[in-house]
Amino acid sequence: MSEKERYDFNVSGRIFAGGTHVMGILNATPDSFFCDSRAEGVAASLARANIMLSEGAEILDIGGQSTRPNASALSADEEEKRVVPVIRALKETYPDALLSVDTFYASVAEEAAKAGADMINDVSCLADENMAAVVGKYGLAVCVMHNRRGSKVGDMFEDKRKGLRRAIDKLLAAGVERNKILLDGGIGFNLSREEDIELLARYGELIDAFEFPFLLGASRKSFLGGEVQDRLPATLIMTVRATKMGALFVRVHDVKENVEAIKNFIGK
Repeated sequence: MSEKERYDFNVSGRIFAGGTHVMGILNATPDSFFCDSRAEGVAASLARANIMLSEGAEILDIGGQSTRPNASALSADEEEKRVVPVIRALKETYPDALLSVDTFYASVAEEAAKAGADMINDVSCLADENMAAVVGKYGLAVCVMHNRRGSKVGDMFEDKRKGLRRAIDKLLAAGVERNKILLDGGIGFNLSREEDIELLARYGELIDAFEFPFLLGASRKSFLGGEVQDRLPATLIMTVRATKMGALFVRVHDVKENVEAIKNFIGK
């Protein structure tokens, strides 16, 4: 994105026009890959949310199941039982906070919307045929991610461009407003670590291929190397790169440190 280009990404009336903003990860799970991001139950989620909001998170992304490779899948009913009470409690306690729900189930998205969610973060690229309709029905913002796991398409970049374009077309056909769509290229959801590294190197190219804003989700992921507890410095480097490339959001575990990295980069 060039310096003169601006977005008007709309989440429940709050407009994100430019710069790079922080989405904080709140995992209502017992098995997400980074244990410090886990907040099982309502009380733990409220405590975790309070910290992230005070540190500068502008959206909280609540997940009910791990999407790491080889994680055990939850049913929609099980995921709903984890996330909907958390969404409801968060909205009651922090009514001005913007809440995203990390789900690929349309039924979970609908119940989360009824409980007060402002946004859906779908890592399946709208695999559930009803997801676009739910997003449109409730006027939600949506982040749609390209997931290349299991893909048979040889050209990764072409796969992502076509997959994201198909998802955009589905959303627009379902009545979702253009300024409520955010895209995610899918770092960590590819065929190999080498593809993740290639995608990161070409992420700016992917951003420039679309007229929609992008999110970069690289926080503490395995392609960064080493043990998960040691990946914060590499994550901060990714956040600075995202800022340079014009990504509108980074999705991170460590809110305070990433907010500071963005401010320090902009201040130079």
